[in-house]
Amino acid sequence: NCVRNVTADQFAGATPEEIEDPRPLAEIIRQWSTLHPEFTYLPRKFKIAVGGAAHDRAALKFHDVAVEIVKNEAGETGYRVYAGGGMGRTPYVAHVVGEFVAREDILAFIEAVMRVYNQSGRRDNIYKARIKILVAALGAEEMKKQIAREFVEIKAAGTLQLPQDELDRIAAYFAPPDFEAAATDETPASSEPGFADWLRNNIAEHRAPGYAIATISLKPIGGVPGDASDAQLDALADLMDGFGMAEIRVSHEQNLVLPHVKKRDLLAIYARLKALGLATPNAGLVSDIIACPGLDYCDLANARAIPIAQAISERFADLDRQHTIGELKIKISGCINACGHHHAGHIGILGVDKKGVEFYQLQLGGSGAEDASIGEILGPAFATSEIVDKVEEMIGVYLEKREGHERFLDTVRRIGIAPFKERVYAAH
Repeated sequence: NCVRNVTADQFAGATPEEIEDPRPLAEIIRQWSTLHPEFTYLPRKFKIAVGGAAHDRAALKFHDVAVEIVKNEAGETGYRVYAGGGMGRTPYVAHVVGEFVAREDILAFIEAVMRVYNQSGRRDNIYKARIKILVAALGAEEMKKQIAREFVEIKAAGTLQLPQDELDRIAAYFAPPDFEAAATDETPASSEPGFADWLRNNIAEHRAPGYAIATISLKPIGGVPGDASDAQLDALADLMDGFGMAEIRVSHEQNLVLPHVKKRDLLAIYARLKALGLATPNAGLVSDIIACPGLDYCDLANARAIPIAQAISERFADLDRQHTIGELKIKISGCINACGHHHAGHIGILGVDKKGVEFYQLQLGGSGAEDASIGEILGPAFATSEIVDKVEEMIGVYLEKREGHERFLDTVRRIGIAPFKERVYAAH
């Protein structure tokens, strides 16, 4: 029960959207928190995320503590701090506990948050031991007051000031590669089937001219979400060597990311990925599903998740149909622990056990992005044989009701869950 993870945006240091690269701060927090003598026996495990852009790709508001890099009205860079987010059996969206924390004060402020949690978090009940339960019990305003008191005491002691040379050393570790000044900003033209779709869905804008960010989807139609073979990974390493890339990242969406790709190399990289079965052009679409291992592999699970994800992706295999639907994040968990982030899915699917038989509960309207929200349960669970049909029925309601270029999530928020509920339970 310590700080287990410190994570950041998978596009960090590459996207032009960010105020600054969040990785140096994430590393500072990791080094500071590892074996911290005061926080090696917290009431429960603790997870921290750091983001540097307004568009949240790190699910900040579903972490115990999250730090968002922001600018104030004077143009100064600082941090907005959240606390009390989480999923599992009692999901909560985190509250802002520090609207603008100065750069030099961030470790002291995080220590203040953790100290309040360490002193007041419950140790008598493992299911009520996370900081989200403490924030909910105290209320956000009282939590902020207690953090403020601790922060004043920590500041008065004059501790937690990092030497500038140490800050510079850590920042240098995350320095961007030497971008080629003469890199062309043109992407090669090609009639290669699938290349235009891959560019449309899997390629994001880069901060450096002539470069792009490439998402390698690990969601082939009918495949196991997030799965890659040893041979594929070895071949990816060879590909990176061949194109002078030193870094590949894993996203919480169960995909891989090449953060610094020359645009002139995109066609050749696509061809290599296609040969490896790694060029599925579906990032962010209905077949780009997050799923936990479920009952196939996990002793905690109540139901399988992988076969449901496979069946949904097969039902929506047609790429033109996926484009018609647009952005849609489906997330599947095989139990209430929510490792598949079903609470934050535009469509969330939770596997449950009814007298030894697998059923699936549907949720609508969740989001793990900057507009974070917890999905609303539609009603009673459906049998395994029904669940894919019910997902298709809900998407049908969306296509009928959407206005203009609304995303699925936008339509759900505008019209509510009642039309979806009416459709899926019509025959029940």
